[in-house]
Amino acid sequence: MTLWYYEIETPLGSMKAAFDDRGKLRELAFGGLDPRATTPLPSKGQKEAHHFLIKQLEAYFNKNLRTFTVPVDPQGTDFQKRVWDELQQIPYGQTISYLELAKRLGDEHLVRAVGSANAANPIAILIPCHRVIGSDRSLTGYAGGLERKESLLKLEGAIQTPPPLPF
Repeated sequence: MTLWYYEIETPLGSMKAAFDDRGKLRELAFGGLDPRATTPLPSKGQKEAHHFLIKQLEAYFNKNLRTFTVPVDPQGTDFQKRVWDELQQIPYGQTISYLELAKRLGDEHLVRAVGSANAANPIAILIPCHRVIGSDRSLTGYAGGLERKESLLKLEGAIQTPPPLPF
């Protein structure tokens, strides 16, 4: 299967998007395209999928979209897919811990495996791995960088920005 790659600019920097032959999103990651990468000319379906993703990301960053409807098809192990499916159940503006995510999957002893699957998430933002935090509420681990994780959680209202000091 051929993948079509696009670079998308967001308020948090460039992202690389990859769509398959069916127009399903396979990858969305921070960082631009490798300038040496080549992709055949996209079909009308890939172009439409690309534009739909851009519109949804723009709406999300403008706080006008809470649930994405872009068709996704992340590739991974069965366990990773279970974790990624569970990530999509975390509501906009909320967070859970890695331990809570492991419990939702039926075994709190899976917490390290859950963390690894979370880190391997190929579709940032739409599969909201940024909503998983440490049990002590610390922002831990994010492939796009902790600054971006914090920005996404602030955008969604999951964490608050402290008011400026009065002096």
